[in-house]
Amino acid sequence: MAQKRSNLVQLIGDVQLNGQRLLPDQTVQTGDYLQTGPASSVIFVIGDSAFHVRANSRLSLERGKSLTTVSQLRLHSGAVASVWATSGDHQILMPGLAATFQSAGVYAQASDQPGRASYLCNCYGTLALSSGRDKTFCTSAYHQAFWATADSSEGDALMPADSINHTDAELEFLAGLINRKTAWQVTGEKRSVSRNFPD
Repeated sequence: MAQKRSNLVQLIGDVQLNGQRLLPDQTVQTGDYLQTGPASSVIFVIGDSAFHVRANSRLSLERGKSLTTVSQLRLHSGAVASVWATSGDHQILMPGLAATFQSAGVYAQASDQPGRASYLCNCYGTLALSSGRDKTFCTSAYHQAFWATADSSEGDALMPADSINHTDAELEFLAGLINRKTAWQVTGEKRSVSRNFPD
């Protein structure tokens, strides 16, 4: 079958693909490493998942059961919004925090600076989260967020957080790229549900 010329939806500024400048006619694939510069970003689709990689980000995409399935997104620094349809288990890894899920909308923000916390918002879906010794399941229909401390020696590693640095419109746009709708588009309601912390 013939493949599309490119899976890039938007390319702004300086984006590196495996150490070389990403060009508009190229394709981002599983197994690739991406790095964005200041005031730079890229939006792309791989299989049934869509990604918006923000400025000053470094991430790698691990291959799943097929060339078009991302099994793991490893965010070293920066930020990425993503929407994933159901096609097996997926994982987002960043400093001090891991999230495992199937179908979900997720915003992740990580710092490579010592002592800084990672941030993750479960925009919708069910995520298994772990940070240090803290583990929890979080089911959300509308933005349930967490900070994960880089050093949890003085208390819990996972802490509730407000929704920051991403919008409903961004998630709706990404969902539309893979012919899906967000949870709030389906229900017509924008309200938080459960944040399930262990006792």
